[in-house]
Amino acid sequence: MTEDTGLKLVTGLVKWFDATKGYGFIVNDQGGEDVLLHANVLRNFGRSSVADQSRVAVLVQDTKRGTQAAEVVSIDPPAGDGLPPIADLDPEVIEHMDSLPLRPARIKWFDKSKGFGFANIFGHPEDVFVHIEVVRHSGFADLAIGEAICLRVIEGPRGLMAAQVSSWDNAVIETDLAAHVHDEMGQLDFHVHVAE
Repeated sequence: MTEDTGLKLVTGLVKWFDATKGYGFIVNDQGGEDVLLHANVLRNFGRSSVADQSRVAVLVQDTKRGTQAAEVVSIDPPAGDGLPPIADLDPEVIEHMDSLPLRPARIKWFDKSKGFGFANIFGHPEDVFVHIEVVRHSGFADLAIGEAICLRVIEGPRGLMAAQVSSWDNAVIETDLAAHVHDEMGQLDFHVHVAE
């Protein structure tokens, strides 16, 4: 428990989160009642949604209505099986994901029921395809139109596509200006470079 605020750190798995309802619940690793996670608390962390089974750390407070998250400390995507979320992502892309730069972007539109949408990277005119399974593997349940995010992007068989989605705050953490390196044609370089 933190002395100044009376908040305590809790870790657990997201039981479910519904962005439309504006809340969800976390199963506390230490047992006891589930922890309410409100959309406003999630937005303060820079996210509009979180995927079920994501591992989270939150500061909680006890209220008359039960235990509620007051602040999100961290979110880790659901444990994967090591396989790419979609066939267009080569296993080598997954293995070398961290070598791809995070690019700041906004969601142009996204329809969860259709299973895809598009984003625009700042300073780059071409749309980036975003598949729902990539979104889920990245720890998001849904994306809102206009939402600021970061993307790791590859050149797919039909154009640019997101290989990973990350929260906007990660752009601040990864301030590597090499993310904006232009190739000889003045276009952003989206090619995957795999170590041999």
